[in-house]
Amino acid sequence: MAHDFPPSPATPPWYNPGLMYTTPPSLLRRLRDPAQREAWDVFVELYTPLLFVWSRRWGLQESDAADLVQETLLLLYRKLPEFEYRDGSSFRGWLRTVLLNKWRETRRRLVPQPVGDGLDPAVEPGWAEQEEQEYRRQLLRVILKKLKPEFPATIWSAFEAYVLEGRPPRDVAARMGISPATVYAAKSKVFQRIRQELAGMLE
Repeated sequence: MAHDFPPSPATPPWYNPGLMYTTPPSLLRRLRDPAQREAWDVFVELYTPLLFVWSRRWGLQESDAADLVQETLLLLYRKLPEFEYRDGSSFRGWLRTVLLNKWRETRRRLVPQPVGDGLDPAVEPGWAEQEEQEYRRQLLRVILKKLKPEFPATIWSAFEAYVLEGRPPRDVAARMGISPATVYAAKSKVFQRIRQELAGMLE
């Protein structure tokens, strides 16, 4: 089963990566409650692209990577309620280990090999930084997708053009037939909600 993931949004000039270094503890707590279906949906949307990137990095073809990710998500659905978050611990490290173990299990099922067979994929130099960047972009994508329905089309279009696309405010105003003050106000309103959403996710 193949998956098409949307390209990561460009990093806007206001973006502060320091805000997005950690997995949201509040999300992990909600995942422990079976009634929090929305938490699982957010988790899948946030981490599926990262699982897919890891799988492709290990040399899997797209269809094989998609199958591995699907099997891992089914396993995580059972395992996540048992995961206990500790300050300073690496949730993504644990997540990568779960995916890696599933990958090893699949490999040994198809081609039995002895223990210590060197199946662990090599970690390329600079990969940790690339992984972090992918996670940040995906977190930003999830937040923007969630917030978009809250705003009138004019406000969101002005925000996208000015902040995400980097267009000059006066050009945006002229193209949309609004005042530059409205463009600045759009940025301020969306920023306020992004900060609120981040505070809730990273609390």
